[in-house]
Amino acid sequence: MGFIVEGEDSGDVVLEPPPNFSMVEEGIFRSSFPQPSHFAFLETLSLRSVIYLCPEPYPEENLEFIRSHNIRLFQFGIEGKTEPSLATLRDAIRGALKILIDVRNHPILIHCKRGKHRTGSLVGCLRKLQNWCMPSVFEEYQHFAGIKTRSADLRFIETFDIICLRQCLHSIIYQYQGYGSKKRRLLYGEESVQKPQITSI
Repeated sequence: MGFIVEGEDSGDVVLEPPPNFSMVEEGIFRSSFPQPSHFAFLETLSLRSVIYLCPEPYPEENLEFIRSHNIRLFQFGIEGKTEPSLATLRDAIRGALKILIDVRNHPILIHCKRGKHRTGSLVGCLRKLQNWCMPSVFEEYQHFAGIKTRSADLRFIETFDIICLRQCLHSIIYQYQGYGSKKRRLLYGEESVQKPQITSI
């Protein structure tokens, strides 16, 4: 899948998004790990931030891309080959959600390796925060995970404590105006808001 853009000098240019790319909602995107061939497409998103959910170091060519475009990288290392401990997964997802729901970080891209399990778990917990019903949350997760759906991920999403997260947000309040709406407001006092910690760049 590619997007064709008319070029003034060399004709049409095909912009290739990363596999499993999708808009979660306005200002929030998800995908698999972007390769250099996807950079031209990512430029069209005018990203401010990237949430990276793998423990491995970010490749140098990807670092160069985000540096050159003043994109902030937030890394939350979640193991993909082995099942992480519940506490580790919960802390990583909670930290990533705090970055994700702060609209000052938008437009933002979430990605892991394949854009399925770790990314799907984070988006699933976001949907719970948006008060989606669980069947719809699971349907979205399974749409991207396909036959590789992990029951452990679904259990984690179902049991994730959104009330605790809301309490942890303190003065940062992300308000949704009804089910499925893209309208949102971020209410905060600049003096009391702790600036997000950039874990890798």
